[in-house]
Amino acid sequence: MPEYIRPIVQWDVARPADAQMLAGGRGWFTQVEVLSRSTDPSIVAASEVSEEALAPLVETRPPIAGMAMDRPRIMGILNTTPDSFSDGGKHNSAEKALQGALRMSDADILDIGGESTRPGATFVPAEEEILRTVPVIEALRTAGLGQPISIDTRKAAVADAALSAGASLVNDVSGFTFDSDLAPLCARRAAPVCVMHAQGDPKTMQSAPQYEDVLLDVYDLLADQIAMLVDVGVPRSQIIADPGVGFGKTQSHNLALLARLSLFHGLGVPILLGASRKKFIGTIGHQEIAEKRMPGSIAVALAALKHGTQIVRVHDVPETAQAIALWQAAVAGCADG
Repeated sequence: MPEYIRPIVQWDVARPADAQMLAGGRGWFTQVEVLSRSTDPSIVAASEVSEEALAPLVETRPPIAGMAMDRPRIMGILNTTPDSFSDGGKHNSAEKALQGALRMSDADILDIGGESTRPGATFVPAEEEILRTVPVIEALRTAGLGQPISIDTRKAAVADAALSAGASLVNDVSGFTFDSDLAPLCARRAAPVCVMHAQGDPKTMQSAPQYEDVLLDVYDLLADQIAMLVDVGVPRSQIIADPGVGFGKTQSHNLALLARLSLFHGLGVPILLGASRKKFIGTIGHQEIAEKRMPGSIAVALAALKHGTQIVRVHDVPETAQAIALWQAAVAGCADG
């Protein structure tokens, strides 16, 4: 059975001489957790791990869509849908979306979505999704907003139209399993991608999801999809991976992923976490109203950064940016992070 190597990430300013730097960032590790489907986890010194196994953990991640991966990045959520679980209807016109984007000036990238992927959501035809997203992307570009734009879609036709309108990254919540034309399109158009894990589609994904081992099952599926993307011509250097918290997963599944999130550095690509305002945050934090889950969302984002996660996808951009700035300063012991 294969072994999986999870770096135990540290941020202390007192860094040992033998520390391995994580993915070109500021986190480091001297120990790893060895995971397997057939044996209990064990902790060993990083010096005992082969250079081949260490390589994807320590290699610097190249910039993607103009974003260097040497510090935490914020992806701001800008849904142009009438029915998203938290912000449905708030940005469903070009004017509203532009105002929303202006409030997200601290975001490193804006993620535009025209199809709700909340649990139970129904399918939206590509034509409708294009009508919801392309005018918004064009308005943001006309207004001169400098951030890169991500199109959150499962469909090749939508991605193609969005890229032509000015989007620069394709974020597929189906992990490139929904539309077989999407991955070749991204390769042909040299578009960076984010590949996310999901079990089932939005309408059915929360109907009793099951895994043999959620951590390793999600890892293996993402590894397979990354290999597929590389095979069709998307460079590994232009791929981001998202374990898909909340997509076909129970609360216990979500927490298992969060507790060992650093495992996904073994994929050799940047990690994105999108947990903002999700149901498990409301359940644990005793807050039924999604819009009031900002404190819990920030807590989860900071916990993800502790694992070396490069990108957090959030609704509350200014508040998250402030929290990250203070987290970095406190960890580094200086105000410039």
